Amino acid sequence: MTLKLYMAQRISALIMAPLVLMHIAVMIYAIQGGLSAAEILGRTQGSVLWMLFYATFVVAVSVHAAIGLRTVLSEWAGLRGGLLNGIAWAILAVLLILGMQAVYGVTAT
Repeated sequence: MTLKLYMAQRISALIMAPLVLMHIAVMIYAIQGGLSAAEILGRTQGSVLWMLFYATFVVAVSVHAAIGLRTVLSEWAGLRGGLLNGIAWAILAVLLILGMQAVYGVTAT
């Protein structure tokens, strides 16, 4: 793993950690408050703040996961070079697309 990938992995983890904690705290609050899915969507839809929060979360998770899976594929499958990098980029793209669709679904009006 290159220094750039190593740093991207660590920085994405630093970004994810507080976002995960906030997400869990919000979910606990919602469950304890007895909010339904419709009520939760009513609060997130049209909210630029929630859109930015979850979009940042998706980007950090996508980068972190793609780099991690790249390492696993390198070690377990013995992939190297362009094929390894191409698969990692494809994983990143798929995660970003799916994640941003989810963000849109939760925050769009």
